[in-house]
Amino acid sequence: MLSQLRPDFPDVTISKIRFLEAEGLIEPQRAPSGYRKFGHHDVERLRFVLTAQRDHYLPLRVIKDHLDALDQGLEPPALPVGPPQVPRMVSPGESHPQSEAFRHDERELRLSRAELLESAEIDAALLDQLESYGLVLSRAGREPYDGDALVIARIAGELASYGVEPRHLRAFKTAADREVGLFEQVVAPLLRQRGVSSQGRAEEVVRELAALSVRLHATLVKVGLRSRS
Repeated sequence: MLSQLRPDFPDVTISKIRFLEAEGLIEPQRAPSGYRKFGHHDVERLRFVLTAQRDHYLPLRVIKDHLDALDQGLEPPALPVGPPQVPRMVSPGESHPQSEAFRHDERELRLSRAELLESAEIDAALLDQLESYGLVLSRAGREPYDGDALVIARIAGELASYGVEPRHLRAFKTAADREVGLFEQVVAPLLRQRGVSSQGRAEEVVRELAALSVRLHATLVKVGLRSRS
């Protein structure tokens, strides 16, 4: 770990890292024997802390607030000041999502109801309808919504501006559930096999199927619109 950090931070020491750990800025895993185990996430977290200290002279309390925002899945404010912001939605352009787009992100975005409404630019009545039809799912906790809920809410809001209401979107949810059920049947033989590699292969196959499914759906809609023009 030190060899990765020292080219950019030559003064970093084990004592410095242990001090940052004691202050709660990093939490490395511990081996059964007690040794600290640093992963890629820990190294990047340390790099963020050391950069904020060296280039922006931020106190540890402020740096910890930035890290908390990152842990919540938010974009930290532009250093050195500013409130955390919800990540900007990336426009897909003409390309369709690849299989990696369906990989679970461990640093999951978490939003409160008020944050979701503001970020998606919808009102509470529309969100209530989306939840009643099972299009947006919430979970227990102070921040019950994730990034997928934000994407769905934003798209539903844009569709609503054209007169497409949440009740019209139930067909999308039904179709998606059927696709998921089909994918589960395809990977069922892999899941019955023993071993970590089988589980990983099943997850990879599901992602590939999801990407192909989205591509097929988009192309079928494109063909259908073209046939009516």
